[in-house]
Amino acid sequence: MDKKVVLFAFQGNVSCFVHVLLNAIDYREKGYEAKVVLEGEATKLVAELAKAAHPMHGLFEQTKALGLFAGACRACSHQLGSQEACLAEGLVLLDDMHGHPGMAGYTEQGYTILIF
Repeated sequence: MDKKVVLFAFQGNVSCFVHVLLNAIDYREKGYEAKVVLEGEATKLVAELAKAAHPMHGLFEQTKALGLFAGACRACSHQLGSQEACLAEGLVLLDDMHGHPGMAGYTEQGYTILIF
């Protein structure tokens, strides 16, 4: 059985989000297929972490470079005004569940779902 994990980040707290990124990278380094999905308030962090001056910018860029971001919620990023920043950073807008990224598809593909 393949080792797969998807980390759903909902919180708009930078320190919590950093742990999502660190864990995604750690899972990948340990042989897992890892993905990060941005939901809710977490979509607003993209614009903040995209700034080169932000202390966690490097970690954000590393996560992107490793291809760990599955994408961001279309509905939440639209509602919270962060859709433009998500698209500018190359994130796919996910909307398979009434405008939001569904979890069931990941379960069906054998992923363990972690929610932050």
